Amino acid sequence: MPSGLYVPTMVGVLRQDIALDLDSTAHKIALFNGSIAPNLNTDTAYGVGAYASNEVTGTGWPAGGVALSAAAAGGTSTAPTFGPAGSGVAVYDMGNVAVSGVTATGIHYLQLYADALAGNNAILLIDLGGDYPVDGVLRVLWRETGVFTWTMGGGS
Repeated sequence: MPSGLYVPTMVGVLRQDIALDLDSTAHKIALFNGSIAPNLNTDTAYGVGAYASNEVTGTGWPAGGVALSAAAAGGTSTAPTFGPAGSGVAVYDMGNVAVSGVTATGIHYLQLYADALAGNNAILLIDLGGDYPVDGVLRVLWRETGVFTWTMGGGS
């Protein structure tokens, strides 16, 4: 399953059914093993469907994941930003995530979800392409072009 945005959440945002604040530091990252069968076209939230089981937890990484506000390394802000990059492209970006003191095994997927919303709406899934252990610092290094980009129109 490729990485990407959850379609139901993004459609809900565009229809104004979901009041998703993409700048929130209350969003959480949850970890899942490779036993789940995610579907970005139909999955809606953390804790339901494919995400009702097979969550990876461990020392330093609780069930439900870690909030972005608590996931900064050395005081570096992970606060997300969402804005135009020009030429009809919007960019969602944040500082890299680093959480010390984590021991966990079998991490295959990272799910970013809106913990502040009653529905725990899923925003983004990252498929690591295999199972990985962590013993020390769990790091998520976002792409230089941002966590994701969204082409919304043509350039000038």
